[in-house]
Amino acid sequence: MKNKFLNTGEYGYHPLRKFKIILSGLRYAVIYDFSVMYKIIISILIFIPVVIFKEWLDASLIILATGVMLAAEMFNSAIEAICDFMETRHNEKIKIIKDIAASATGVTIFVWIVVICIEAIEVGKIF
Repeated sequence: MKNKFLNTGEYGYHPLRKFKIILSGLRYAVIYDFSVMYKIIISILIFIPVVIFKEWLDASLIILATGVMLAAEMFNSAIEAICDFMETRHNEKIKIIKDIAASATGVTIFVWIVVICIEAIEVGKIF
C-alpha cells in the first residue's frame, strides 16, 4: 500500500498480500524465537480441552491473552532488533529502551500465565 507521508510502496490495497506478510512474520517469530513457540504450544494444549467441553468464554480468554502476549513478544523482538541494528556498541539509552520493551512484554506474560493457570485448573476439575 502506498504510504502518503513517505511516498513509498505501491498503490492499491492487496488483502491477500497483507495476509501473506502476516503469516510470514508469524512463521519467522515461531521458528526463530523459542519463547514464542513454547507459549503457543502451551496455549494450544490448554485450548483443546476447553473447546472440546464447549467452554466458549474460557476459549475466548485464552485466545485473547495469548494474542496480546504474542503481539507483545513480537513487538519486543522487533524493538530489540531495531536497537541492535541502529547501535552495535553498548549505549545506556538503548538499554533503557530495551528494558522498557521487555517489561511491557513481562506484564503481558504475567497476565497470560494467570489466564493459562486458571484455565488449566478448570480443565483439571472437568477431568
